[in-house]
Formats: sequence, C-alpha cells, structure tokens
Amino acid sequence: MGSVTDTAGLAMATGTAVGFGEPAVAAEDGRRGVRVRRRVPARLAIVGWVVGLMFGVLTVVNLASQHALLAEVDELVTETLARESGEFARFAVAGVDPDTGLPFADDGALLASHLDRQSPDDDEIVFGVLAADRAAITVLRQPGAPPWDASADAPTRGAILDDPVAAGSIDTPAGEMRWEKRPAGTTGWFVAGYFIDRDRADVRDSMRTLVLYSLLGLALAGVGAWFVSGRIMAPVRLVRSVAAEITERDLTRRIAVDGHDDMAALARQFNGMLDRLQEAFGAQNRFIDAAAHELRTPLTIVRGNLELLGLQAVGDDPQERAEVVALATDELDRMARIVADLLTLSRSQRPDFLRRRPVSVAELTCDLADEAARLAPRRWTVGDVGEGRADLDPHQLVPALLHLVRNAVHHTGDGDEIRISSSVEGGVARFRVSDRGPGVSPAAAATIFDRFARGGSARARATGTGAGLGLAVVRAVAEAHGGTARLDPAPGPGATFVVEIPCG
Repeated sequence: MGSVTDTAGLAMATGTAVGFGEPAVAAEDGRRGVRVRRRVPARLAIVGWVVGLMFGVLTVVNLASQHALLAEVDELVTETLARESGEFARFAVAGVDPDTGLPFADDGALLASHLDRQSPDDDEIVFGVLAADRAAITVLRQPGAPPWDASADAPTRGAILDDPVAAGSIDTPAGEMRWEKRPAGTTGWFVAGYFIDRDRADVRDSMRTLVLYSLLGLALAGVGAWFVSGRIMAPVRLVRSVAAEITERDLTRRIAVDGHDDMAALARQFNGMLDRLQEAFGAQNRFIDAAAHELRTPLTIVRGNLELLGLQAVGDDPQERAEVVALATDELDRMARIVADLLTLSRSQRPDFLRRRPVSVAELTCDLADEAARLAPRRWTVGDVGEGRADLDPHQLVPALLHLVRNAVHHTGDGDEIRISSSVEGGVARFRVSDRGPGVSPAAAATIFDRFARGGSARARATGTGAGLGLAVVRAVAEAHGGTARLDPAPGPGATFVVEIPCG
C-alpha cells in the first residue's frame, strides 16, 4: 500500500540524510564502546579542498620555479665562462703585440695584453698563470674587487691548474667558484672564474618573496572560498532547515526557487519530492479512511445479525436464522474479498509479484468467459478472440479481468448483454469487457481506477457488495505486466474497459 516506501521517503526528506557534501569521520565512543559518526560541515570541507588543492598547486609551482631559476643561473655561469675562454682563444690566435705589431713573443705578454682588455663582472675573476714558476699575473679590470682573490691563493690556484679537466668548481671562502681554463702558449694558463653563491642567494630571495605571496594568495583564496561556499551552500542550508521543519502531519513547506543553476534545480527537485510525498500521504490517509469505512460496514452487519441470533424470537425460527446466517456469511465473504484486494494492491509493487509464462490469448479469453458465466444470469457473448501468445501471469491477470466482469454484472440486470473479447495487434494483447449499463460520467472517468472510486452517480453501487477496489486491482495488475488499463471512450450506452498487456 506504499506506507513503507512513503515513510522511508519522509525519513530522507526530514533531514536524516541531508548532510550534503559532509564527509563522515568515524570516532570511538569510549562510554559505550561503539563507533560514532562525526560530520565535517560542508562549507568547511569545501574550503579545505580549495585550500588543499591550491597549496598543492602552489607548492609545485614554487618548486618548479626554483628549479628553473637555479638552472638559469647555472646556464648563465656556463655561458659566461665559455665566452671568456673563447675570447682568449681567439685573441691567442689572432692577437698581436701592440708595441711591435707582431705576434706575441712570449706567453706572459700574451696573458698581460689580453687581461688588460678585460672588464669582468662583480662575481667574475680572470687571471693568468705562467707554468714555468707558477707566478700569478693578474689584472682585474672590474670596479672594486672580486668576492675573493683566487689567483693569490696558492692551494686554490694549484688545484685548478693541476686538475686534468678544462672546467670545474672549487669551494672557496667566498663560496663555490666555477672555473674554466685554457693553455696560454706553451708555458701559461688563462683562468676564468665565477662565484655563483650570490646569484643563488638572489634566487633564494626571489623564492622567499614568491612563497610569501603564495601564502598570502592562499589565505585570500581560503577567505574567498569561505564566502563563495557560503553563497553556494545557502540553498542547501535552506533545504536542510525546511526538511527539519517537515513532519508527517505538515508537508506544506516549500523552498523559494530563484535562478537556473544546479542549486535552483536541487530546490525544484526537493519541492517536487515534497509534492509527491504530500500526495502519497494524502492518498494513504484517504485509502486508510476508505478501507476502515468499508471494513466497518460488513463487521457492523455481521455483529448486528449475530446479536439478532441471540434473541429468542429469531432463535426459534429456523428460516429467519438461516437468512441471518446467510447474510452474515455474505458480508464476511465481502470482507474477505476486500482483504484479498488490499493484499493484491500491496503485493503488486513487489518484484516477485508475477510468475510469467507464455499463455494462449484465445484460451485465456475462453477461460475468462467460462468463469464469467457462473457469476450471474446475463446474456454472455464472446466477441473477437485474439490469436497468439503473450508472456504473462494468468493467476494474477484472470482474477483482475474478473473484476471487470463483476463490475459489469453490478451495473446490469438479468438478461442484459455483457461481451468479452480479445485481440493481438502490434505485439500487444488487448482484453475487453463491455456492458450495456448506465455508463460512466466524464467527471468520474478520470478517477474510476483509483482506490475506492465509485464511478459517479451513473454507476453507483447498486448491490451493496462492491468496495471500490476492483478497478484499482485491475490497473495494478496491468501495470505490473508493463501494460495499462483504461476506459474506452467509444460513444454509445454502457461502458467498455480495456486491459492492454505487451506480448513479449
């Protein structure tokens, strides 16, 4: 009857599961020894994710920037040393002694003449060494002095000259010095050095500034994410507050929808869910009221007649006693049918409600006609009979179709015609039950398949045995088969009800 589903839906709607975007954290409850769930507020979770992602991105950017800047410094030093060394090599080949206009007569003059033309940067040092006595010939042309005079330190100078490679690095009191050397004639060496630590210090200073701005940007992003997430989560908080105020007795609250974004769509869907819940609870309450009324009627009749049996005057008359027992039995049968219909309506929503198998439509139509003929003295006729097979559950479909037959019996008299027919067209099996009764008013046609519907005054219950559940059962069984049940709007007297079931 939908009460379990509706109650579960209400539980979801009333805020028991409206922790939107709130990851749960398990913690140990020491008092009871059970694990409890603690929720992180969604707004804080969003800010945490934004700040965490930005922190990761900025960390990668800063590390990549530092690596690129240090690589640029190394490349600059290498190019500077190579340029100094290349200039000396070209001068050694093409240069001439300015005093004589001839090639240099000795290596010392070559070194002195080239060094005299150099203007090294603040972090550079260039010097020449004559190999004969390792005496240093140094000319520094840059303003000021280099960070440290490597040419004047014999161990440093010796380590450079004794190194078998043409370039390398050495630790000095002024930090690491990269160097490159070239032979100067046959007895001398030209050495160019670069102190790299100050450039690296500049990179570190730049990185400290970049990190500082990154942290400032991270803080601003966190503040911005806090306010933006607040605006984004405002509809969610509204949904949650509305859900907290909803009870089983009050489903009238709705959320004002403004905009066309995802949150507005969420609010509209939530309002739609509340509409469905309200309609479901209203239908459930109407159903319970009608069911209680219909069950109370036969119980009252049975009780009254049983009390009548207790009277001495009735108890002494066997005929009256038999009539009272027959009436009580009829009412009990009516109540049993109501209970059976209620069970069918309840079970029709279950996945195992049907047990399908291929059934001949013609045989099922004939069986239905045979069952119908036993119900009442009517002029029973069988119209067209469909040829083919349909995959259905005859144990559920035949009783449902008999409800259509009983409905026709209730609204016709002895000798009136009731026609049963079927057809198979376009992969759909159709079963029709037609009568020549008073028909169905247009106003009642829209709700005639609802539970406890009466069909309007034109087809009001005349026998006192109907409960208004038969047509609802017909529709439930048809829909369980994937089909439909409808009232044929064909003109003319009476009514024709059609049940359509897919064959496959």
